Amino acid sequence: MSGPLVLGIETSCDETGVAVLEGYEVKSSVLSSQVEEHARFGGVVPEVAARAHVEAIRPLAHQALTKAGVHPDQLDAVAVTRGPGLVGALSVGYAYGKSLAYSLGKPLYGIDHMEGHLFAPRLAFEGYEPPAVVLLASGGHSQIVHLKGWGDYEILGGTIDDAAGEAFDKLARFMGLGYPGGPAIDADSTGGDPEAVRFPRALRDRPFDFSFSGLKTSVITYLEKAKESGDLPPRADVSASIQEAIVDALIAKTFNAVEATGVEVVGAGGGVLANRRLREKLSIEADERGVGLFVPAPALCTDNGAMIASVAVDRMEAGASPDGLDFDVDPSMVLGS
Repeated sequence: MSGPLVLGIETSCDETGVAVLEGYEVKSSVLSSQVEEHARFGGVVPEVAARAHVEAIRPLAHQALTKAGVHPDQLDAVAVTRGPGLVGALSVGYAYGKSLAYSLGKPLYGIDHMEGHLFAPRLAFEGYEPPAVVLLASGGHSQIVHLKGWGDYEILGGTIDDAAGEAFDKLARFMGLGYPGGPAIDADSTGGDPEAVRFPRALRDRPFDFSFSGLKTSVITYLEKAKESGDLPPRADVSASIQEAIVDALIAKTFNAVEATGVEVVGAGGGVLANRRLREKLSIEADERGVGLFVPAPALCTDNGAMIASVAVDRMEAGASPDGLDFDVDPSMVLGS
């Protein structure tokens, strides 16, 4: 496998990711997590995130290049996350990528973070090709995308309130499970009964859209009443039931889109796809329907520089022009805009 050598930089939220790709082959991918810094606050603090990116990005880029055996002069391009995300965090990655591209005389590409997640399965599976339905589920976004072609996307549905990752975080915090909420609830659900409590699955009349705020209210109300009555179930059962409600909604909407579009390929990306129950039920549903399922390993589902570089590789191979050095980061960037 060969192709352009691209350094990808991802700094949209609370993880600094840097990777080197040669075509779609990952030569190196390194990550600096900020979980410990934010855990004491129960969520991401933008100012803390930006400072941590400043401290991590230069040594991390050096580590990625060294691990890949690539000298900076050998790079064909630099790619950075343009948005969506936290403006301060995005600005750190952009500033570093811009200075590096300028000093090397290399083109710079500003990449949509969600497009990176959409591309992530391409780094792991040769069979992941459009047309496809792609589930994108992360801390800040939950979307169903019709991938008609590389660079040609139709957003079929999204969240009208909290994203799946936000729901996990808020409910984990209420239950005292810590941050980040998704992994905490996933771990706490081990051995629990997912049918112990039937929490609501919202928006049944809107086939591709999500709503998780009602679930949050339902869980809090249920736990408060159960505590008052002294009939509080095992916490593992509650965690498993919460997880099942979120997973069921993500599964149902994804395969509603499969039926509507008639595609035979399903992809998925975003940090929520590290959830064991979601991966299990996606696989079961895809097998039952006879469609191909392409969900990369958790390291490629969570934020990483490789997914950002992969979008730049596609643009370069398609002959698209770079973005120059003077674009602005876009915290509210919309996929396909």
